[in-house]
Amino acid sequence: MEQRYVEFLQDVLISVHENIRELKERKTFADPEELPHIEGKLIAYHEVLAILRMSADEFNIPRNRIGM
Repeated sequence: MEQRYVEFLQDVLISVHENIRELKERKTFADPEELPHIEGKLIAYHEVLAILRMSADEFNIPRNRIGM
């Protein structure tokens, strides 16, 4: 796998994990009406991670190579 693609995937993964962390922090002091929105976004980010894991497995890309 070209290093440029590895760096791209790692950047995407870092961004997704940062967004998850930010949302979890935000959830602790969010208004009750904001919680469903935050929960929905968290579910979506976790789904993206699951899709990336499955795709890496399908393409025989070692997860540790791309930072998973």
